[in-house]
Amino acid sequence: MPSTNASKPLTLTEQARRAQLIGVAIETVAAHGYGGTSLARIAEAAGISKAAVLYHFPSKDAVLRAAYASVLESLVAHVGAAVEPHTGAAAVEAYIRALVGYTRLHPDHTRMIIESLVAEVDPPGGPGRHETVAGLVTAAVAAGDYPAGTDVRTTAVIVNGAVDAIVSAGLADPAFDTARAAEQLITMLR
Repeated sequence: MPSTNASKPLTLTEQARRAQLIGVAIETVAAHGYGGTSLARIAEAAGISKAAVLYHFPSKDAVLRAAYASVLESLVAHVGAAVEPHTGAAAVEAYIRALVGYTRLHPDHTRMIIESLVAEVDPPGGPGRHETVAGLVTAAVAAGDYPAGTDVRTTAVIVNGAVDAIVSAGLADPAFDTARAAEQLITMLR
């Protein structure tokens, strides 16, 4: 099996099929939830047999972990690129805008993340959201953009909680203006 043999590189066809299966898994989880997603459902949506899915991934869990990792990688790259050119409070603001904007543009990715968190799928390594935002807030305090006595951990929790609420409202009501809500959060932080 290509998915378990690390010494043999995947062919272009195998890479393309794996990418297709990851995309189908994201769509399936978004539509049916983590528990409602089966290998059979993924195979049917991809137009292949369940055995063909198992050729590329050893289990349903492996497909869904790969899908979750793919979504997180895309999200982190997007948010990181938006934050990178900024410092201080501008970096925190870029984080909020980029995260809210990404989730609005990619609702299937957002649902995949939520379903994976509920199912307690272990995220790939790296700092968690609270640590990332705490680092941005620490830098904003050091730059003098936030008061010296700012509780960094609490501020990170508040920012992420507010972002989660904005994203949730946007998923529940597509007419909800998430960009405006993000700007309101930024105004409150100032």
